[in-house]
Amino acid sequence: MFARRLGRGLLWFVLILAAITGVRAWIIPPKAPAPKAPIAKSEAAYPSEEAQAVAARFARAYLGWSEGKAAEREQLLASVLPAGADTTMGWDGHGQQDVLAVQPGAVTPTKDAQARVRVDALVRSTATEPPKGKGAPAEESHWVGLDVPVVKVAGRVVVTGRPGLVGIPSQGPKAPSLPVPQVDADLSGQTEGAVSKFFAAYAAAGDTDAVTAPGASVPALPAGVTFKGLTSWSADTGTGDRRTGTALVSWTLSGATVEQVYRVTLTRVSTSDAHRWQVVDVRGGSA
Repeated sequence: MFARRLGRGLLWFVLILAAITGVRAWIIPPKAPAPKAPIAKSEAAYPSEEAQAVAARFARAYLGWSEGKAAEREQLLASVLPAGADTTMGWDGHGQQDVLAVQPGAVTPTKDAQARVRVDALVRSTATEPPKGKGAPAEESHWVGLDVPVVKVAGRVVVTGRPGLVGIPSQGPKAPSLPVPQVDADLSGQTEGAVSKFFAAYAAAGDTDAVTAPGASVPALPAGVTFKGLTSWSADTGTGDRRTGTALVSWTLSGATVEQVYRVTLTRVSTSDAHRWQVVDVRGGSA
């Protein structure tokens, strides 16, 4: 009797436990939780802008030398070199070269917080001896390339050692075939006068509001530029009251005549009894 009651009690206990925990969990054990994927530590991006600035300062000091300004050159180099570095950087103390411009380029990280920075510099070198029959040394300006080694240390980028001169391509790669806008001949003829009038005022260093559409803001060119003529003007095909075209303009400056290309945007300004086209925006280049 006691054994029967005990058996019933155990049976009810099992049924109640199954209701609470679920029979499925007894038959199919729960899957072990999938291991969490390790969090990848992303490396901080190399401070390219700082590296370019340091390399540009270095290139300007390194490529400029004069026998009478050796101490000045060493002082400029010391500001971008590690403490105790050789500030002569291999220069023998002779000759003269001026740096007219520097242009930092690609930054190529290597290893151990190091990188290589490409810098192009426009230098003007003075020959040590004047040409035969001439009383003054010859001067020559040309571009040179410089690969500058840098490293990030103690929160700063410094130049690690001597750089290397590298060549500059004599010409660029072949340009792709770019689409040429189709010309709206009628609109080109209608708007040529307005465009020519705009460029004349554009070079007059005066108020361009009179030749631009209401609300447009086109600052005049600096003094010294003279409008010689509108060589060509072609409006692109299209529709609507806002159209764009290409202008070839002839300027005179610094004793020379140069032709330059502009993309000009026009808008049609209407009044109660007429309408006219006026310039609303101008951008240099053909893009």
